[in-house]
Amino acid sequence: MTAPLLSLTWNDHVTGRRGHLVVDRLVRGVSSGGLRMREGCTLDEVAGLARGMTMKEALHYNPDGRYLPLGGAKGGIDCDPRDPRAYGILVRYLRAMRPYIESMWTTGEDLGLSQDTVDRAMAEAGLVSSVQAVYPLLDDERAARRRLADAFAVEVDGIGLDELAGGCGVAESVLTALDRAGVAHDGTRVSVQGLGTMGGATARFLARAGLLIVAVADIKGTIANPAGLDIEALLRARDAHGTVDRGALRPADLELPDDAWLSADAEVLIPAAVSYAIDTGNESLTPARWIVEAANMPVLPEAEELLARRGVTVLPDVVVNSGTNAWWWWTLFGDIGADPDEAFAHIRRSMRDLVGRMLTRAETDGTTPRAAAHAIVADRLPVMAERFGWYG
Repeated sequence: MTAPLLSLTWNDHVTGRRGHLVVDRLVRGVSSGGLRMREGCTLDEVAGLARGMTMKEALHYNPDGRYLPLGGAKGGIDCDPRDPRAYGILVRYLRAMRPYIESMWTTGEDLGLSQDTVDRAMAEAGLVSSVQAVYPLLDDERAARRRLADAFAVEVDGIGLDELAGGCGVAESVLTALDRAGVAHDGTRVSVQGLGTMGGATARFLARAGLLIVAVADIKGTIANPAGLDIEALLRARDAHGTVDRGALRPADLELPDDAWLSADAEVLIPAAVSYAIDTGNESLTPARWIVEAANMPVLPEAEELLARRGVTVLPDVVVNSGTNAWWWWTLFGDIGADPDEAFAHIRRSMRDLVGRMLTRAETDGTTPRAAAHAIVADRLPVMAERFGWYG
């Protein structure tokens, strides 16, 4: 794949904090990728995430669908989202990025930022919407915007449909892998790092499918229970950043150190928080059979090589967590409506097909699921370029 189309760094004149934008590729003149905020976010990190978005879009290419893929992009701000100055930095960043948001970059929530916060800051920065660059591609802009707004207004048992879509896709990835291996859902143990939007929704869907969530980690440490945690109670007790109020724990629930989620006695490990969480210094701690990347880039390449040597399967982020992005576009373009049952059915069907094809390709080629996903992308990008052109 080629170098990014656009790569830039912004310096906040008030605080000196930096923000980045990388547009990896344009398709039909537009790119797609969320905006994250975290202490230490770098341009290289954002570039890797933007490349991943190009792959996610290509993996969901369906020539018969209303949603046709966009290019990949990503934004990142080097700031702790809990910093009192964070919101002001976000607004100034968006004002600086306004020409790109209006013309070529569609974005939304990512690590450290909720969609509500992004929408509020967008309005304050004088922007119409975080996805306004895609409006010229819509057949009926008013109907499409109403459909997406209706979907964002839907709640399912106290959690917004928009927050559940990605976790539904991650959970279906897990279930697909278990089914292919002939492993029963009931009683399969899972450890999750992060109980924010993606981790929380994933834990809910897996618990409702009969799996035991035996450990979850947040910024305060790991909460564990070998008999299974009460996920619904923990979800009700978390704050906007996914931190659980320890007053909601049951007597049998254990409070353990930060990294205990990694060594929990579980068949499935789901890093759903930060990038670079699993490296060569800690990969040997996990007894898991599957690592499912709900977060972006949580397993370093060198660690993944070591995991593969001892038979641990890593299901890659470019496939596993792609359901969030796809749900936005399926809804906006009209492949699905605002009904949650329709949305979940479409996500499950699409993710099961995609994960199945990736695992089949890996078996056929004798390679890893990540390499197989990359091979599928390599097959699809020229097809997309033939239809839409190489430069948007």
